[in-house]
Amino acid sequence: MTGTDTVTAFSAAETAAMEAALEAALRGPRGANPLVGAVVIDADGRQLVTGYHRGAGTPHAEADAISQAESAGLDLTGCTIVITLEPCDHRGRTGPCTQAIIAAGIKDVVYAVDDPHDPAAGGAATLRNADVKVRSGLGAVEAFELNRQWFLAVATRRPFVTLHIAQTLDSRIAAEDGTSQWISSPESLADNHALRGRIDAILVGTQTVLVDNPRLTARDPSGTTAGKQPLRAVMGLRGIPADAAIHGDDGHVLHLPTRDPREALSLLYAAGVRHVMVEGGSRILSSFLAARLVDELIVYLAPTLLGSGTPALNGLGITTLADAMQWDWDPSGGGAVQTLGRDLRLHLRPEPIQALEPQPARAAAEPAMGGY
Repeated sequence: MTGTDTVTAFSAAETAAMEAALEAALRGPRGANPLVGAVVIDADGRQLVTGYHRGAGTPHAEADAISQAESAGLDLTGCTIVITLEPCDHRGRTGPCTQAIIAAGIKDVVYAVDDPHDPAAGGAATLRNADVKVRSGLGAVEAFELNRQWFLAVATRRPFVTLHIAQTLDSRIAAEDGTSQWISSPESLADNHALRGRIDAILVGTQTVLVDNPRLTARDPSGTTAGKQPLRAVMGLRGIPADAAIHGDDGHVLHLPTRDPREALSLLYAAGVRHVMVEGGSRILSSFLAARLVDELIVYLAPTLLGSGTPALNGLGITTLADAMQWDWDPSGGGAVQTLGRDLRLHLRPEPIQALEPQPARAAAEPAMGGY
């Protein structure tokens, strides 16, 4: 039963639109925001425009679809919008989707699952108060699975965790003498720096700072520092040298005096971080994987063999094949496998191990939790 209207039936056109919205949502990147798609259909069930969310700071899926309609000169008055997540009702870097829907004259909203995000509330209620018909539950299972790890991160009040490994074919991240620049191709490095520009924080261990002395900045292919920079977080009990390159020009560095990945995530969350990329070294990578705190795994695999050197992972506490960690190929944000120069970029997410089900739609009298 939905908590929005007593009508629970969905038309074939609405079902097809939800399928298209789910497919469109996969074009966006994972991270602090969920993957969301939206499709507007007219009274005859024809799909007019399709939108999706391209990441933090960009128009949300609903606003993207409505903007496309405006550019094409389409009148959406009386149309239906089908969305994979409840419309938001807050103003962050972009405006409320509810207001965009109301202003467009859309009179029917169908969404899959409620948005559990704390900073905003009232999406469905705001629409109903504006005489917009609201129904939910269509494609709920598929929409929840689409953002399974994001829902888990929100529910446990921790940042979404991307773990990045740049390694050789034999899973080495450095040669026996410690050299590691550059295992990855220039194309892989550019891809990684683009990701750095989207995240809130990048995390390494103190050993990496002491041995490699990285800058951990986001830079364009020419080496120029990008405008948006992630917080540079260092996890470990040892201090950070005052002259370490990680301090950079802005001093945007946070020391996390712990070896516990859960505690590190709690400290980052308290600092406002909602998406962190873990870059290394081996112990840090292994600790997050062993604690099953990784939501997204990106591996840059170079066609190189070393035979010895520093392994990418340093023990996960697994002694039998039955306990092996299982991962799913992730087609979002460009695909599960991409060729970048000479490298392969592998994109995966963990198979579910924690029961977390989509919540029933809220009762009409309750405020809806919306926004991202």
